[in-house]
Amino acid sequence: MRLDKLYNRFLLPSNSSLLPLAPPLRLTLRHRTAANFASMASSRLRNLAPLAAAPAQDAAAASISSSANAAASADYDDESTVGVRYHVPPSVISDIVDAPPVPALSFSPLRDKIIFLKRRALPPLAEIARPEEKLAGIRIDGKCNTRSRMSFYTAIGIHQILPDGTLGPETEVSGFPVGAKINFVSWSPDGCHLSFSTRVNEEDHDSSKLTVWIADVKTGIARKLFQSPNVHLNAVFDNYVWVNNCSLLVCTIPSSRGAPPKKPLVPSCPKIQSNEARSTIQVRTFQDLLKDEYDEDLFDYYATSQLVLASLDGTTKEIGPPAVYTSMDPSPDQKYILISSLHRPYSFIVTYGRFPKKVELWSADGKLIRELCNLPLAEDIPIAFNSVRKGMRSINWRADTPSTLYWVETQDGGDAKVEISPRDIIYTQPAEPLEGEQPTILHKLDFRYGGVSWCDDSLALVYESWYKTRKIRTWVVSPGSEDVAPRILFDRSSEDVYSDPGSPMMRRTQAGTYIIARIKKESDEGRYIILNGIGATPEGNIPFLDLFDINTGKKMERIWESNKEKYYETVVALMSDQEEGYLYLDKLKILTSKESKTENTQYYFVSWPDKKVVQVTNFPHPYPQLASLQKEMIKYQRKDGVQLTATLYLPPGYNPSTDGPLPCLVWSYPGEFKSKDAAGQVRGSPNEFAGIGSTSALLWLARRFAILSGPTIPIIGEGNEEANDRYVEQLVASAEAAVEEVIRRGVADPKKIAVGGHSYGAFMAANLLAHAPHLFCCGIARSGAYNRTLTPFGFQNEDRTLWEATNTYVEMSPFMSANKVKKPILLIHGEEDNNPGTLTMQSGRFFNALKGHGALCRLVILPHESHGYTARESIMHVLWETDRWLYKHCVSNSSDAVEDHATGTVKEQVSKGTIDAESKVVATSGGGSGEVSDLEYEEFHSLPRSYLW
Repeated sequence: MRLDKLYNRFLLPSNSSLLPLAPPLRLTLRHRTAANFASMASSRLRNLAPLAAAPAQDAAAASISSSANAAASADYDDESTVGVRYHVPPSVISDIVDAPPVPALSFSPLRDKIIFLKRRALPPLAEIARPEEKLAGIRIDGKCNTRSRMSFYTAIGIHQILPDGTLGPETEVSGFPVGAKINFVSWSPDGCHLSFSTRVNEEDHDSSKLTVWIADVKTGIARKLFQSPNVHLNAVFDNYVWVNNCSLLVCTIPSSRGAPPKKPLVPSCPKIQSNEARSTIQVRTFQDLLKDEYDEDLFDYYATSQLVLASLDGTTKEIGPPAVYTSMDPSPDQKYILISSLHRPYSFIVTYGRFPKKVELWSADGKLIRELCNLPLAEDIPIAFNSVRKGMRSINWRADTPSTLYWVETQDGGDAKVEISPRDIIYTQPAEPLEGEQPTILHKLDFRYGGVSWCDDSLALVYESWYKTRKIRTWVVSPGSEDVAPRILFDRSSEDVYSDPGSPMMRRTQAGTYIIARIKKESDEGRYIILNGIGATPEGNIPFLDLFDINTGKKMERIWESNKEKYYETVVALMSDQEEGYLYLDKLKILTSKESKTENTQYYFVSWPDKKVVQVTNFPHPYPQLASLQKEMIKYQRKDGVQLTATLYLPPGYNPSTDGPLPCLVWSYPGEFKSKDAAGQVRGSPNEFAGIGSTSALLWLARRFAILSGPTIPIIGEGNEEANDRYVEQLVASAEAAVEEVIRRGVADPKKIAVGGHSYGAFMAANLLAHAPHLFCCGIARSGAYNRTLTPFGFQNEDRTLWEATNTYVEMSPFMSANKVKKPILLIHGEEDNNPGTLTMQSGRFFNALKGHGALCRLVILPHESHGYTARESIMHVLWETDRWLYKHCVSNSSDAVEDHATGTVKEQVSKGTIDAESKVVATSGGGSGEVSDLEYEEFHSLPRSYLW
């Protein structure tokens, strides 16, 4: 898929206020899949999210009444009520979570308009609980014929960007059904129209399906793209794409499709899998796989589309046969379309991404020109990082030419363990080559291909990486000059963020693609590009723009840099790219984001030559009750000398010298490194705004906790050493250093420090309770995996098998150390977790192991939830469980108990004057267990806030 096409469906996420903009240079890759180029992109572009993927919008679920929050304290009357219904946390937490989010934003292709995509906070459980089919690694809502759990927008507002940079009055898009759920918003190439889909009554079989609409940007009036009421969108894979300014290619549900296949009551044969050919096939623990022939038929039923070419004048034409189409990519000159599809034989052990895949070249009117490749089923891709599929891959259009294809082919059979040179070869070829014309080799790579940034025939940047060594290289190539040898521009470690030179700024072309922006200065004849960097330093990130001479490979001057005293600013996109050719430096215009520790993200235009600043947005503070929270990026050392960092958050108004130490929650996620120096580098900025998500640990700032967020937990394996072979040792050492630091600062009570994490962070938390019980009073582990023998073919960044590294798998598994867990642990897991490795049974089996050794533990399984939690009921209950656990086992740790049951409850003591209202003590119970009754927890909730800590 062409990156600019992918970009048109993306924009920045809302807790940073969401702006869309220049396309991502490359897709951000996690360390465990490839070398991470994310550090080369701006911090805003790192967080790109699909236009269609804003949080779900709907009213609060009926099962939580409007008075639930007011009555929250009644939830703790006695132990018998703790598990009988969904609960809501105290209002100081729930009010933050329920606050309406800011809208998502997207600029028009010509940068003259902006749309506000309205939404609401959290969907009800009823929406998440809708029936879904789990097929080939995806989940499908059969009534809508889309991916299940799909989020949506509620309204679209259009603003003109006035000459002075401010916004004109809003024009609301109208004409579609009131209350409709909006998805897949995209601009036409000329910016005159918006396309989007709607769904209305999801209980009705027909109106629940998606309908495509077209809105006139000038008037805001929308109309249906298809005149027939029986044409509906199939959005299981791709949905629709603008072919030109007046037509779209749409994936529709075939009109001839009947009812879904019915599962036979009596199977026709046993379920059989065979390896009589003695093939070596190792796969990770993928979930939601096809199970039998019925599942194969069901997958075909929902995933098969009929492509329809639809014009804005109402004419339509079916093109091609019905098939499982996965992507549609028009060429920059709009003459061709690159079509990808899947076909049988399918697999019961891998997801759809490895199914047989056909890539074809069609004319714009739907005629087959040629087949580019027909890849077989790929069950045998090795589990070693940087292993890939055999054959042609990453087939795309060159962004700088009318219709030139490029792709990559592996030379090592896709196996990263094979030593060979070159490892990958990049080819280019015209869409319709002359008879006998062979593909042209653009470049040969010794590492794994990582992407191309195109500019013109004289310049393209090619990226390659190798995970084992963390090496990344950037090559300068001249696509139109075979006699100009490629040269290395940057050769560095992906872990070394201090050496990151930045990524080239991309500009939009009139064809709608994105290429490297060429910059010219009036004062000389030089030809430059602009590098947009995160500016990592020992003091934190200071983003920058550098004018860079691509010929000499040297920085000419720094033309912009973030304020580093109070604010954190990033460059989001070029805004002065409406005309083709060079961009002149003195006419440059960019979009920036700006935030501080206490001021939420806003967006600004900055215009040269005087760098005039105009504010574009004025979003309200999302949680004003925490507007004055305290944030500090702290540094400290591990006992082996590794430099560590963390972000320390303290409640508003807190003073350690007068208020004393607080209960503390440590929330983190380990990471692997190849060098101590890289592990010790500072990432992030002390001036970034504290974004608080719906299940964020920072919510407990409202409960007067100190929060140590993201303390670095580097697991280092230098040279040939495997990092995980010393996982527990380094994990404990990092945690010890973090705990010692917050105690040294006087902000954390040594007896009241809790630890928590999600996914691999939950794995971390469980291990710390097993191996470092002296550090923490309790733990919270959400959606984790605790027995690594259940993920025998690798996990996270471990690519050795259980049989190759048996001791490591066993020693890393907290399940194997369940007998050592002596501190209270709260386990939470979504019942429908589909993340590879974190099967729901991981928490169930760990809980049983803990219970079998008498550990104080609690297991909460959230119906209908996946790896992350979505429904309001679920999220509120997770927060209630977490708050209850922290109060009972952290705040009220019995070793610091202040209440004497002989003198009555806390509430009674306050009323009698036994406890000073200014003493800020909390109710605790006597006895050695450290537990507090739920009745006392109720009283704790009902105290005036001034009495709480």
